[in-house]
Amino acid sequence: MNETPQLPYYRAAFYCRELRSIPVVRKFTRKALVEWECEKRMDDVLLCVIELATNALRHGVPPGRGFKVHIYLEGIENALRVELHDSGDGEVRPSDGMPGADDEGGRGLLLVAAPADEWGVGERNPGKIVWCEFGIA
Repeated sequence: MNETPQLPYYRAAFYCRELRSIPVVRKFTRKALVEWECEKRMDDVLLCVIELATNALRHGVPPGRGFKVHIYLEGIENALRVELHDSGDGEVRPSDGMPGADDEGGRGLLLVAAPADEWGVGERNPGKIVWCEFGIA
């Protein structure tokens, strides 16, 4: 993991395409939320950041590459924004419906959409940015 120099309400870190990056992403996010005294929606934020990181590892990060996590606290809007940047060319689409009980996948973005106030996908060259926001007022 490589952390970039940090502004008061901004954190960013790069992670390798490895399963062991997932708990490190969680720890990184939790630390920022505690430092910013932004623990009210911590469980929701942590669920979403882990899901986005897992999706990036499974679907978005090509072998030999990594992904970057950005966390912003926007005081004017009282919003917390989490972004996951990857360099893959895969599309991000929510499932057309609920996956079956025996299906192994298809729940990821449903798990993000439920607790997040908003979520979406932005362009990046190469790749994409998947983001979610949470009101913290």
